[in-house]
Amino acid sequence: MDDWQNGGFGLYLHWPFCQSKCPYCDFNSHVAAEIDQNAWERAYLSEIDRVAEETKGRLLNTVFFGGGTPSLMSPDLVATVLERITARWTTANDFEVTLEANPGSVEAGRFQGFAQAGVNRISMGIQALNDEDLRRLGRLHSVAEARVAFDIAREQFDRVSFDLIYARQFQSLQAWERELQEALSMAVDHLSLYQLTIEQGTAFGERHAKGGLKGLPDDDISADMYLLTQDICAAHGMPAYEVSNHARAGAQSRHNLIYWRYGDYAGIGPGAHGRLTRNGTRIATQTPLAPATWLDQVSRTGHGELARETVPAQEQALEYLMMSMRLSEGSDLHRYQQLAGTALPSERIRDLIEQGVIAQTDTRIMATDHGRPVLNAVLRALTS
Repeated sequence: MDDWQNGGFGLYLHWPFCQSKCPYCDFNSHVAAEIDQNAWERAYLSEIDRVAEETKGRLLNTVFFGGGTPSLMSPDLVATVLERITARWTTANDFEVTLEANPGSVEAGRFQGFAQAGVNRISMGIQALNDEDLRRLGRLHSVAEARVAFDIAREQFDRVSFDLIYARQFQSLQAWERELQEALSMAVDHLSLYQLTIEQGTAFGERHAKGGLKGLPDDDISADMYLLTQDICAAHGMPAYEVSNHARAGAQSRHNLIYWRYGDYAGIGPGAHGRLTRNGTRIATQTPLAPATWLDQVSRTGHGELARETVPAQEQALEYLMMSMRLSEGSDLHRYQQLAGTALPSERIRDLIEQGVIAQTDTRIMATDHGRPVLNAVLRALTS
C-alpha cells in the first residue's frame, strides 16, 4: 500500500478573486473588475480531466473550493465543475465538498445554488464578531450581515464552519472570551480560530514595519488567549483536533485531515500546490501565481502546472511529522520510520515526555496541551 493511502485523496480548486484585499492576507488573492467565468470553467474542466487521467482508479474523498473568495463563483460554474469531478472519479460514501464563503448578503443568496450544485459544507470567513474590529481587518461585512449569512447557511447545509481571528488590535482577554462564547452559542459545529500573524508583503506587514500597527497584544496576552480558547471550546464539546481547529465529534474537516494525515491531494488553479504519488514516487506540484498566467498556460499547453519535483523520502518523513503533530491524534511512529528509513531518536522522545510537551502510546506520539503552543520547538527537538 502506498503511504498516501493512510491519509486519503482530495482535490483542491483555487478561485483567486476577492471583492477587496484584506490587509492581513498573504494568500494568492486578487481584485478584478471583470471575471470571465466561462474561461475559468474551460480551464478547470481541462485540468480536472488531466488530473483524473493521472489518478485513475482512486477513490476521491473530498473537494475543497478555496481562495480568494469562492462564494463569488457562479453556482452554475460550481455545479459544472462538480458534475465533471463526480463523472471522472468514484467518490467516497462520506464525500465532502467544502466551499469557502464570505458573509456578504449577495453571496449568502447563492447558498441555495451551491447546495443544489453539490456543496455540502461551508467554511465562512467571519473573522470577528465586533464591527470596529471587522473594519480594522478590512472586512466588507458587518456582524449583523455575518449572522444573517450564517443563519442562511445553516438552513441550507448540515455542516457549517466559520473562522475567527484573535489577538487583534486593542483586544483584551476578556473581550476575546465574550466573543468566543458568542461564537459557540451560534449552533456551530466547527470553528477555525487563528491568532493574527503579521506577514511580510501584506498591508499590515508594511504598516507594522513602520511602527503604525498599534495595539497588538503582547506575547503573554496572546498565549493566554490561546489557552483560554482551548479551555472554553473543550468545555462546549468542541475540543481542538488540530492546533487551530475545533469541532464536535464527527464534524472535523475531512479535507484538511488529508493534509494533516499526509495523504495525496491535487491542486488546481493559480497558486495551488499538490502532493501526488505516481508509481511509488511522491511528487510536489505547484502552479503559476498570476491568474492570467495560469489561464493562458492551461489554454496553450493543456496543463496548468510548473515543473514537478520529486519529494525525497527524508523530506516526506519531515513533512509527515510536521503536519501530523498538529493533530491531537499525533504521529504514527512506524509510519515515520517507514518514510525516513530510521526511527525518531528514543532519547529525544523521552526528554520531551519528561518536559511534559509530548505524550506517547505504544504506536504514536502527540503534543500535550503544554506542547501545542511550542510545537515548532518540539519539532526542532525531534528532528535536529
